[in-house]
Amino acid sequence: MNALELVQPADDVAALMSELGRNARAAGRTLALASPETKTRALLAAAAAVRARAGEIVEANAQDYAAAQARGVAGSFLDRLSLDARRIEAMARGVEEVAALPDPVGHVLARFERPNGLAIERVSVPLGVVGIIYESRPAVTADAGALCLKAGNAAILRGGSESWRSSALIHACLVEGLRAAGLPEASISRVPTTDRAAVGLMLSGLGGTIDVIVPRGGKSLVARVEAEARVPVFAHLEGLVHVYVDRDADLDKAKGIVLNAKMRRTGVCGAAETLLVDRACAQTHLRPLLDALVAAGCEIRGDEAVQAADPRVKPAGEEDWRTEYLDAILSVKLVDGLEAAIAHIEAYGSHHTDCVVTENAAAAARFLNEVDSAIVMHNASTQFADGGEFGFGAEIGIATGRMHARGPVGVEQLTTFKYKVLGDGQTRP
Repeated sequence: MNALELVQPADDVAALMSELGRNARAAGRTLALASPETKTRALLAAAAAVRARAGEIVEANAQDYAAAQARGVAGSFLDRLSLDARRIEAMARGVEEVAALPDPVGHVLARFERPNGLAIERVSVPLGVVGIIYESRPAVTADAGALCLKAGNAAILRGGSESWRSSALIHACLVEGLRAAGLPEASISRVPTTDRAAVGLMLSGLGGTIDVIVPRGGKSLVARVEAEARVPVFAHLEGLVHVYVDRDADLDKAKGIVLNAKMRRTGVCGAAETLLVDRACAQTHLRPLLDALVAAGCEIRGDEAVQAADPRVKPAGEEDWRTEYLDAILSVKLVDGLEAAIAHIEAYGSHHTDCVVTENAAAAARFLNEVDSAIVMHNASTQFADGGEFGFGAEIGIATGRMHARGPVGVEQLTTFKYKVLGDGQTRP
């Protein structure tokens, strides 16, 4: 079947997905025992294939982009969908960086002995088969496939129809890498249909062949996954990201951080969506911050105090504090100090990423300790909320839940552990 064809008939999907799951499970058993050198060879060959086929990927992505544009989708969606030579090179480098990471499998995480002479080891092992469901980001194909492979997991990738052509070619590059290393092609599988029934089947676990689901997409996708999944989920909720400018913030530092956090790329989950400014520094800090944002093309929605300070500010309603704009829009509010800022974040945040800008070490420490988010920052742009920037090579998502993984999900977070109990004939009385 041609990589760009769509398998549409619903009556074929159940059998198709069942076979996909069985093949992935078998491949996962092979991957769990694959040597670090074999996995590295596959990843380096895949990165080379991405570079060699960059022109094809750009051409396929242009078709995806044109189709999405014709449907009138939002600019932030188009930004996440778009691939150019620079982004493709970054994708290839990301796969190489994953290849260069220490192998996370087989590490003895703890070892202890019991009074009866039993030696017990806790050893890292792959999760098994990871299902990744994502929407407009074709680069997730490379990131997710590479991370799962490095951690010894088989991956089943289900990308959205809007990035169908781009994802198909990137997946083909990953398969080239698997072939070069002699690993099963089913180690990184791609769901070859846009039929939404495939998603439901993945959420059911494909007859016990999927061990964990990772959703990457909008609020409606994540909500469906969390509501319907019958296997564990690495929840990646919306990025309701806050920057709090404290009374002791350096103004120049605050301007640079706020501008970058909001405007570097507005469509990523680490982009700031709400700016909180301490009322105690509003006279000196608020207007310069607003001027910088407006000059950069950002629409400001503020509370009454912020509106009074600048006629360009539009009114912010209750829903604005709960909105992930993923666009050049920012909600701004004056708060009565650190405690009020923390309370606002607790009430409206999504436990993704939040930042404090201050030169007061005690205030920074309190913010970092009390804000209950997967990533908390002091004096740094929230756009660093990214697995690559953490040194993970890439990420499969930012987990905002509490179980197993939290924050950027890299190779270490894609492993679990088992216990090895070593005896010498002991029996239990």
